[in-house]
Amino acid sequence: MKPITPTLVYKLLGACGLCLLLALTLNAQVQTDTNTTTGGKTTEVNVQRGEVVFVDGNDLVLKMEDGSIRHIPNVPESAKVDVDGKELGIHDLKPGMKLEHTVKTTSTERTITTVQTVTGKVWHVSPPKSVILTLDDGTNQKFTIPDGQKFNVDGQMKDAWGLKKGMKISATKVVEEPQTVIEQEKKLTGKMPPPPLAPPADTPMLIVLVMHPPNPAEPEPPAELPKTGSVLPLVGLLGLICCGVSFGIRMLRWN
Repeated sequence: MKPITPTLVYKLLGACGLCLLLALTLNAQVQTDTNTTTGGKTTEVNVQRGEVVFVDGNDLVLKMEDGSIRHIPNVPESAKVDVDGKELGIHDLKPGMKLEHTVKTTSTERTITTVQTVTGKVWHVSPPKSVILTLDDGTNQKFTIPDGQKFNVDGQMKDAWGLKKGMKISATKVVEEPQTVIEQEKKLTGKMPPPPLAPPADTPMLIVLVMHPPNPAEPEPPAELPKTGSVLPLVGLLGLICCGVSFGIRMLRWN
């Protein structure tokens, strides 16, 4: 390996400087200018509303305004809902909560105009495809000729078929590229379900009483005879009857 000498260092620096000079000169020969023109803007706002029906892990089920049921699986942990100024995650959602998803889409029309200008002397031309120009720094560079390109030759506009070797020309290429820039702003908000309404103070309250049927009445015990009652009259009556019967039998025998 040869040692690095001051002479070699100077040669390397000179070569680098020459390359840089050539690059700057080449860039000076082919100039590019880009300009952006902004057109009109259109804004579209899309709002979707739904009510939380069910939450299971990271799965969310909503009932939309039109009555349809939407299942949103695998809701990311990073998704947040602004509820009364607080950011809630998927695990904080409860059935009955109202969610509102707003997407604001802004479309901006713009046109990017690129202007390329080159000057040089025609060294070789292959119409209508390409031309090789000798630039002011003495280098040759090949250029592709766009369809319909015109060249300024001593104040006259000529196409590729009118170019001849040795002509000093200048050409300008203008390219307009329309673009649509779309920006979206998303916002997800929610509301807690309202508490049940309490009845007004002056509204009478309805009280329902449940009446149970009474138990069947028990039979009353038979009334007892007074303690003054006696069976002696009954015995006397039976004796009187017996006496009458005996008297009747005797009368029949006497006859």
